[in-house]
Amino acid sequence: MTRNVTVVGAGNMGQGFGVHFTLHGQDVTLVDHREGNLERAGERMGNAVAELREGGLTERSPESVVEAVSTTTDLSAGVADADLVLETVPEDLAIKREVFSAIAGAAPSDAVLASNTSGIPITEIAEAVPDAAERVVGCHWWFPPYLLEPVEVVRGERTTDRTMDRTRAFLEDVDRRPITVERDVPGFVWNRIQNAVIRECVHLVEEDVASVEDINAAVRDGYARRTAVIGPFETMDIAGVDQFRTVAEHLYPHLCNDEAAQDTFDELLASGRTGIESGEGFLTYDEPDDEVLRRRDRRLAVLGQVFDSFEE
Repeated sequence: MTRNVTVVGAGNMGQGFGVHFTLHGQDVTLVDHREGNLERAGERMGNAVAELREGGLTERSPESVVEAVSTTTDLSAGVADADLVLETVPEDLAIKREVFSAIAGAAPSDAVLASNTSGIPITEIAEAVPDAAERVVGCHWWFPPYLLEPVEVVRGERTTDRTMDRTRAFLEDVDRRPITVERDVPGFVWNRIQNAVIRECVHLVEEDVASVEDINAAVRDGYARRTAVIGPFETMDIAGVDQFRTVAEHLYPHLCNDEAAQDTFDELLASGRTGIESGEGFLTYDEPDDEVLRRRDRRLAVLGQVFDSFEE
């Protein structure tokens, strides 16, 4: 059973892991190369637990969770006793390979070496540690990890069944749903689906089919609300496979098939409209980015509680 978990990288995902793993009984060590990043992670973990407590999702105090997470800037010391190491550093293959090389040389010889990459092939990361490649696995979480249940478990070319099984068992121990990805394809499952939807949404804007606001609402309040209850294959079964076969025949030729990011992205970035941090991206925001995130998390928490009430 996994008990000692080391998280490498104290950014948004790292602090989220610290919260979730601690709340589910794991001994957590958070590693980062900058002490300032660890200090900020502590503040954010406290804020996250406070939100969870306010929403009735935990009785733990923010202080008790933050104090339970060990922190260090010494990577070798941080992974020395780990049963599972979860890397969540920037999405750069060279950086990840450097981190994995250091981890493999310092962690126990039986530790699972997992990456939270959202799309870099696990096989390419594992090439940095050929002697430990059988223990390298993708473990891609959605943000925030303490509110969303599915986690992709991605098999690299040399990942063993034992490593896959141990990773899935760990996820079940911390109350998460493993999504097994047997082929190490770019983007795995979730990001391929998400970006297919995003590509079509941007295409519809560029073709003046509808406004950003209306397309956003159509997905958020219609498509996403229904898919929160039934997935795409259930949707097709309920409506009838024949109906979707007919729609596919007529619609697929008209869907966006762009192979490069659309010009809209570059136009937004060139004008400084980078998203909530700048106050404007595709949409305009008149409140701090922290409040935008808190509102999202509150809605996710309420949605989760509603689903839990139906399952009881």
